[in-house]
Amino acid sequence: MRATFKSPALWVGLLFVLLLFDMRQFSPIFGWGFPGVQPEIFDRASFGELFWSHLRLVAAASGAATIVGIGLAIFVTRPAGRDFRTLVNVVATIGQTFPPAAVLALAVPALGFGPRPTAVALFLYGLLPIVENSIAGIESVPAAVRDAADGMGLSRRQVLRDVELPLAAPVILAGVRVSVTIGIGTATIGSAVGALTFGTPIFDGLAGNKLPYVIQGAVLVALFAILTDLLFARLARALTPPG
Repeated sequence: MRATFKSPALWVGLLFVLLLFDMRQFSPIFGWGFPGVQPEIFDRASFGELFWSHLRLVAAASGAATIVGIGLAIFVTRPAGRDFRTLVNVVATIGQTFPPAAVLALAVPALGFGPRPTAVALFLYGLLPIVENSIAGIESVPAAVRDAADGMGLSRRQVLRDVELPLAAPVILAGVRVSVTIGIGTATIGSAVGALTFGTPIFDGLAGNKLPYVIQGAVLVALFAILTDLLFARLARALTPPG
């Protein structure tokens, strides 16, 4: 019980929930610090609505990137796909280095305004760490372990499912952790093309010269990213074998 109360994830989570659903209690502070801004708290949408929209967007893009990234890593670590490893790495690297704003600019004419072009940008931006870590994790499985599995009569699919992926899971999870955390921060830019995220109060604040809105959106997205990273860290410790 004492260890639970010492958990950073607990306190960050409590602060995040408090601000998410009861930001108005800080109205006097924002009113005192920024007397010319009315209303003091962003009110075009509730922060809870912003959170669920932001969460769904990141979850969809990160889920797709995880499935595709792990699938590509499995493919290029099999004998039939080794010749495509360089190509996969190049494509994933281009997706990471291509600015999300540029992806949005190219995707909007085809997909329209809203969450879809943002999801495409997050997918491309989050693919590289998952692909790289998945390849590294699978290739880090000792050859002796694979040989032992082969000696037990396991098929290639069974070796992958029961031996390689479980042993590679902590390294793969590290890549997913980086991808999701980056995605949470990057998703805010989607509000520039009509997606409802924590970036909405930030862009509204910049457009209307209302700094409190910028602060509110930035603090919430930062706490969201920190909390997610802490929860991934707990999951990673649970998946790491003792010793």
